Parts: sequence; structure tokens; C-alpha cells
Amino acid sequence: MLTNRLNILLALYVLSCLLYLTIGVNGNWDFILIFRGSKLISMTLVAISISIATILFQTICQNRILTPSIMGFDALYILVQTLLVFVIGSFSFTEISAEMNFLINFLIMMICATALFGTLLGNTKPDVYRLILTGIIFGVLFNAITNFLQRLIDPSEFSIIMNVSFAQFNRINSPALIMICTSFVLLSLIVTWKFRHHLDVLALGRNTAINLGVNYQKFLILILIIIAALVSTSTALVGPVTFFGLLVSNLTYMLFPDHRHAILLPAVVLVSAIVLIGGQTILERFLNLTTPLSVIIEFLGGVTFLVIILKGAKR
Repeated sequence: MLTNRLNILLALYVLSCLLYLTIGVNGNWDFILIFRGSKLISMTLVAISISIATILFQTICQNRILTPSIMGFDALYILVQTLLVFVIGSFSFTEISAEMNFLINFLIMMICATALFGTLLGNTKPDVYRLILTGIIFGVLFNAITNFLQRLIDPSEFSIIMNVSFAQFNRINSPALIMICTSFVLLSLIVTWKFRHHLDVLALGRNTAINLGVNYQKFLILILIIIAALVSTSTALVGPVTFFGLLVSNLTYMLFPDHRHAILLPAVVLVSAIVLIGGQTILERFLNLTTPLSVIIEFLGGVTFLVIILKGAKR
């Protein structure tokens, strides 16, 4: 039954890709396929990164309303972009290549994540909720510093920061950047899939996982580093997205009421890719981008969050 649903999702994903590549083509097919193909690959990478990171984060937290953005990764990305504009100026900022900008953000996020995870989980009894609370506090701190710096810069430079502060799914990415991001995503997927059965045990809770032979502390740090790598990859490609992971993960839980990550991981990837590519196809080909896809996703994700909260409050 669940396998049939996966096959249907796979067929829908292929169909959405074909429609995105072919609808409204008038001109040179070679140019259009390369032009649209790069955006299609970028959206697929973003869908994989956000969906897998969200499922992993919800697994270790045993909570289906939390997403990695609560750890302050999005706020850190915007702070780094603001600092770059503040220090080197808008002209020099626009001259930075996409690859260099990605590497700067990726390295800073990974260093901060490793320092945070190592400090809070390395020498003491692992406490995921203390880690989440610390991430929330750092997120507030990053936002405060960002707002302060944005008040000091020139208004023209402020517009550049605003441009990179919101997700843009139609952003054109260079082939080199796509190759870099693909390598990070594939490596993260290989490691995640290798430990998919460990994730099933981890979802049962810390004490149960330890009793069943899982090295909880080391495995938890490994998963958090994978989450940080995936979030930084998706953010570098399109910008910060808050509620997309929450939306697609809960759609997956409704379609696949199963605890096994061997089912959940491919299912959430396909659901997120269909939502992202299908939504972008409708907006670009039929609505002429009158409304950015990120706005619609944030709205639907926010509604999903409220519904989950209200349903939980009624129980």
C-alpha cells in the first residue's frame, strides 16, 4: 500500500518536472532546457535539503511542530549577509561570486553549529530541549544584531539585504554552485540512509535508544551536523524558508502514517519536490509570478502550524 503511494508520488514528481521544462516553450530548446534545468535542479536540492533536515530534527526532538529554523540558522544567514554588506559595502558584496558567498555562509554555519552542539552535548548529559532553547535565544540575538546593523547602513544597501532575506525559488544558480551543493546533499543523504534504522530507534526516545544499543550522544551530534549542512545548503541556494519543512513533513505524515524512516525519508522528499516544482510551474507559467511562491508557502505553513497547535490544545 505504502509502496504504491511512493510510486504514485514518483510519477507525479516526474510529471511536474516535465511540465516545468516544457510548458510555454517558444524558442531555442537547447537554451531553455539548460536555463530551466538549472532552476529545476536547484529546486530539487532545496526540496531534499529542507524536507530531510525537518524530518531528522523532528525525530530527535520527538515533536512534529518543530523545524530547524527554530535553532537560529535562518537568522544567522541573514546576519552574515548583513555583516558582509556593512563591512565591505554593497558594491563589493555584489561582486562576491555565488560560490564564495555559499562557502562563507556554509563554513560559518557549520562552525557555529559544531561549537553549539559540542558545548551543550559533548561533556554533559545530552538535553535536546536545552539545545533548542539555546538555539531560540541565539536566534533572537542574531535578529537583534541584524536589526541594529540595518539601521546603520545606507538605504540602498538595505534594499540589497532585503533581497537576500527572502526565499526566491526562481533564482538562477551557477553550475559550479549547483555541483557544490549537490555533493553536500548527496553525502548527507548517503549517511542519513545508512542510519535510517537507527533513526527509527532514536524516535522512541533517549532511554529506549540507549537500551537498544544506540550510542545516543555521538549519533545525536552526527544528525545535528547533517541538519546544519542541509539547512545551510538550502539557504545558500534560495534564501531562508521558515515553514516549508513544517508543511511538507506534516503532509507526509498524513499520507504515510508509518514510523519507519525507510518510508518517511523518500516520501517527504517526493512530497516537497512536487509541492515546490508544481507550485513554481503554476506561478511562472499561468500566473506570471504575480505572487512569490515563498509567500504562499509561508502562509500555508503558518496555517498548518496553527492547526496543529489548536488540535493539540483541544486534546
